[in-house]
Amino acid sequence: MASALDALSLRQRVIADNIANVQTPGYQAKRVQFEDALSAAVGKGSGVVTASTRTSLEPTREGGNNVNLDTEVLSNIDTALRFQLATRAMDGKFSIIRAAMRTS
Repeated sequence: MASALDALSLRQRVIADNIANVQTPGYQAKRVQFEDALSAAVGKGSGVVTASTRTSLEPTREGGNNVNLDTEVLSNIDTALRFQLATRAMDGKFSIIRAAMRTS
C-alpha cells in the first residue's frame, strides 16, 4: 500500500506540472507508470515498487506542446479516487490492529 500511495502522490504532482505547463511551448507531458510493476511485485509477495516517469507519446500541437487538458483532468480525478481507496484500505487495516490491541 505504501508503494501505491507514493506512486499515486507522484502521479498527482506530475499531473499538476502538466496542467501548469499547458501553454508552455515545447513542453512534453509526463506520465507515471507503476501499476504493472506493482501487480508483478504483489504476485511475487513483495509489493514494493518504484514508480517511473516517462514522456508522453501523444501528438503535439503547434508549438511542440502535447498536454491535453481533458486527459489531465480525467487522470487527476482517477488518481484522486484511487488515492482515496488506498487510504481507506490502510485505515481499515489500522482499525483492525487498534481493535486487536484493545482486546489484548
